[in-house]
Amino acid sequence: MRAILTWHSIDSSGSPISVSPEEFRSQLDWLARDAVRVVPLSELLALPPEADAVTLTFDDGFANVATEAVPALEERGWAACLFVVTAQVGGRAEWPGGQLVPGLPLLDWESLGLLMSRGFEVGSHSRRHPRLPACVDPVLENELAGSAEEISGRLGRRPEAFAYPYGAFDARSSAAVAAAYRWGCTTELRRLGPADSAARLPRIDAWYLRGRALERRWGSSSLRRWLRWRRALRAIRRAAV
Repeated sequence: MRAILTWHSIDSSGSPISVSPEEFRSQLDWLARDAVRVVPLSELLALPPEADAVTLTFDDGFANVATEAVPALEERGWAACLFVVTAQVGGRAEWPGGQLVPGLPLLDWESLGLLMSRGFEVGSHSRRHPRLPACVDPVLENELAGSAEEISGRLGRRPEAFAYPYGAFDARSSAAVAAAYRWGCTTELRRLGPADSAARLPRIDAWYLRGRALERRWGSSSLRRWLRWRRALRAIRRAAV
């Protein structure tokens, strides 16, 4: 089973976008136990659908990723892609939804550059973390191309991947992402399929891979049923809002 996994903050607050450091290490142990390969996104997409492989990603660029996640990853020789909100780099998560983990700092450009030198990738999560379908065309252009230019100017490498803020997209915004980036990552809770659009790649939020989920083998029918069940519950909750 191929999949893109994503985390946000690695902390013990219990927020809906947090995974504790202990749980995070358990998840890495689970992947290692089941001999799941950890590879960059370009390599993952080139593998056959039956391969047991993942790409690891982190949204928002919280500073605790460097202190809590990176050491655990480097112990295993693994790296990840960090999707950053470029106008907030070095600041705090000051956007709607950022209040879920109030006061937590974000990585600065120097730290991001250091992580890149150690094999981590930096992708874009927009400039200011808006819902892209609500952006008029000039704002959408600034959020996409503008954030890519900031990353390129600060770190010397233009990002190839983009993660949709809140997972929100429509036909117009995904077409704009396809024009600006090689890949676009959603928050659709499922494995990669052979027919997935490069601009709308699904990801599995690791928040749903805690506790009893780790009793299931990677790629098993049991795990796939678990993800389908969690996806259905999430859809019901969103429809009720």
